[in-house]
Amino acid sequence: MIIELLAAAGEAAPQNSFGFMEAMEQGGVIAWSILTVLVIMSVGSFYILITKLLEQNKIMRQYKGVRTNFWRAGSLRDGAAKLEKNSAWRQIVDDAVRADDDHSKMANNLEAHDYMHGTLQRSEDLINARLSAGLPFLATVGATAPFVGLLGTVIGIYRALINIGLAGSASIDKVAGPVGEALIMTAIGLLVAVPAVLAYNWLQSRNRNIAELLTGFSTDILAFINSNGAVKPAVPAAPAAKPAAAAPKKA
Repeated sequence: MIIELLAAAGEAAPQNSFGFMEAMEQGGVIAWSILTVLVIMSVGSFYILITKLLEQNKIMRQYKGVRTNFWRAGSLRDGAAKLEKNSAWRQIVDDAVRADDDHSKMANNLEAHDYMHGTLQRSEDLINARLSAGLPFLATVGATAPFVGLLGTVIGIYRALINIGLAGSASIDKVAGPVGEALIMTAIGLLVAVPAVLAYNWLQSRNRNIAELLTGFSTDILAFINSNGAVKPAVPAAPAAKPAAAAPKKA
């Protein structure tokens, strides 16, 4: 008899389940909308991080070819043929070659030098702008994602207060859902913002290093042109060929 009464009481008691999906379902359209915005921010941040990292690695890999092959050529045109097409380094060389062709059309040597320097500077600026594309999105996500999550937090707490007012008591089943939703939104906002800020600072640091290499390369090209090829950076020594293995002696 007692067992039957306990079973009946258990069946009559309300079954409350708490979790992420339950909290989001209680939040309704607003909670899902905020979560969707945060997910879009996170996906966009990681997409920019991966694509920019690959682009930076490609430029750094191509720079090794500049150091080992480009300056071994006798002229800029011969050196440009050894560089990959559509690369940042090839763009600077091509712009320098065009500026050198227009060099003889200017009567004033100072104007010619300024023209070539300005041409190389514009080429650098275009490459740096291309490398920086997408980074403002990371900065925006890092600055706004916590506030988007905070919006969900405020709405969740507001709903909890409404439930308390309607129920007349702060029972756990009335408060747990909205408060859980509020905490979840805060955590998601931080999880989206922190990687975006770290990625932004890291990519910016790598871009500054690449910009320094581009400036040095442009300066070397300008000196090479103005000295008619007499001034150029030291070329690393070519790796020595491995000696051929001795043939085994016949018995």
